[in-house]
Amino acid sequence: MQRKTATLLAAITVLAAVSLPASAATLATATTSLNIRTGPGPEYPVIGAIPDRGQATVTGCIAGSLWCQVTYNGKQGWAYSQYMTASAGGQAVVVSQTVPALTFDAPATTVGATTTVVTPSIQGEFVAPAPNAPLAIAPPPATVQTYVTQNPVTPVYINGEVVQGVGLPEDVVLTPVPNYEYSYAYVNGVPVLVEPGTRRVTYIYR
Repeated sequence: MQRKTATLLAAITVLAAVSLPASAATLATATTSLNIRTGPGPEYPVIGAIPDRGQATVTGCIAGSLWCQVTYNGKQGWAYSQYMTASAGGQAVVVSQTVPALTFDAPATTVGATTTVVTPSIQGEFVAPAPNAPLAIAPPPATVQTYVTQNPVTPVYINGEVVQGVGLPEDVVLTPVPNYEYSYAYVNGVPVLVEPGTRRVTYIYR
């Protein structure tokens, strides 16, 4: 009887181990070059990037959010899962559907005797890239980068993540680059080049 009980318990243990969702990390593929940030939101600084088709390890995602904790090339941070896919049942799905839910405590800033969590105002939504549209341009001249970085403009924060090919809302002001075909803006903490006619992001300075 004891042997049967032990065998049954062992079988249940094995079954549970097989059926429970893995708490280990999931391997995900970036569908475009994607920022890695210090926290789950566009207001957090960029500390790296996952290249297009690069594979990152995903620990989990914020419940009710598309921001996920990732590790790529030894660097840990947060990335926007709309641009990451994982394999589930033989199909590629958005990675946030396949990993555990996480929580995140935003760092607080103390001003005098008051402690608050600083969150910038979110301005609108990105316009999805057009199907089959070219998403990027060749690296611009160094003189353009110098001008853009030495002449910062008021930053805007848009819900989601800025990637090559997305469109900016109409109320985002574009600033011309002298003697150059593209304009620029500072979006979600990074300077980007924008095609004025389509308002599409064509290059991101990281």
